[in-house]
Amino acid sequence: MSTKGLTGAPRQVIFGPVRDGGRVDVVARRISRAIGLGLITDGEQLPSESVLAESLKVSTVTLREALSSLRDQGLLETRRGRGGGSFVRTPLEPSAARMRGLLGELCPHELREIGDHHVAVSGAAAKLAAERAGAEQCAALGKLVGHLATARTIGERRRADARFHVGIAAAAQSHRLTRDEITLQGEVGELLWLPVYGQDPDLVSAVEQHSGILVAIEGGDGELARARAEAHVDLGITRLINVRRRLG
Repeated sequence: MSTKGLTGAPRQVIFGPVRDGGRVDVVARRISRAIGLGLITDGEQLPSESVLAESLKVSTVTLREALSSLRDQGLLETRRGRGGGSFVRTPLEPSAARMRGLLGELCPHELREIGDHHVAVSGAAAKLAAERAGAEQCAALGKLVGHLATARTIGERRRADARFHVGIAAAAQSHRLTRDEITLQGEVGELLWLPVYGQDPDLVSAVEQHSGILVAIEGGDGELARARAEAHVDLGITRLINVRRRLG
């Protein structure tokens, strides 16, 4: 098995040539981000080292060091023998303390900058998805809405949320938008589900907003899809900025 759940633009972004000279940390971050966002899921097998190194355009030595780092982080396990290889392990549930620490490293202005970028990317992706997505892609997005609705933990919700947004960018048939969406989800996606004073973000509202975006995409209404996606992302980042200000 070789990342069977990952197809199209997300796969090409994650396993495409690495920039920045193919450094070990860049390769490790690329794969760890995909695992953290649920784009490569628990138990999935990565391509063989030779195939993956060729796909990423890095040396086998660099790849092995990156995979070793991911094993040390508990994100991969190696199985020997027939049918062996590198298999993904779902990350542990993030602690609220760790998430607050990550949020504390970003000032409100930085969050607003990230939010502005995310609004632009998500809005453009939703508009193009409404114009380009076929029935199969819309059905896949519908399943992702369902995954969010039934997600119980912060980690499950974060991954379902991220996969929906990345799925929209993929449905837009744009590698650049898909790459940007994956990067943005890696920067703040986890923080968007940070509980505040014991209360989790409103799951029901998030599901309703995802459903509204999907309805607009299915209906081929690009402007409505854009407006709903932009409003959804802006609500999330505004909440995050307010949480950051409370933390001082």
